[in-house]
Amino acid sequence: MRAVVQRVRRASVRIAEEVVGQINLGYLVLLGVARTDQPSDVDWLVDKLIGLRIMADAEGKMNRSLSEVGGSMLVVSQFTLYGDCQKGRRPTFIAAAPPSLAVPLYERLIEQLRAKGVTVATGQFGADMQVELVNDGPVTLILDSPSRSTPVTATECVDVRAADS
Repeated sequence: MRAVVQRVRRASVRIAEEVVGQINLGYLVLLGVARTDQPSDVDWLVDKLIGLRIMADAEGKMNRSLSEVGGSMLVVSQFTLYGDCQKGRRPTFIAAAPPSLAVPLYERLIEQLRAKGVTVATGQFGADMQVELVNDGPVTLILDSPSRSTPVTATECVDVRAADS
């Protein structure tokens, strides 16, 4: 799994001009799911997000966790995080998980965060969304679950697709 985490003063997501999710102080999490991701990737990412100490303390240093400042998360699915632009001018998204795999893992992440006491707002999986944010700092981090420490190869993607058939 890949998450782009932005520390925000506020963030919102709209679908067809309607706000479907919004937060004040907290994290905007853009979440990509890869074809090879498993529930263990979700577990790792949930623990990492909850434990991150990137919120400012009284001196303005990144020393506090989200729970220590009473923050929330806005989680937005974004398959384009697995776009590969190495060849040509148009990205390929072969490493991104199909909805049949991505949706359950996306929902598991949200459920686990909520079960651990985090207030979570969301976008809508697969929708055309407009995301607005006020980045605080700015602070932006990229988190890749341990299974993502090496790039997904075309061979892995073909093998995974064959297994789904």
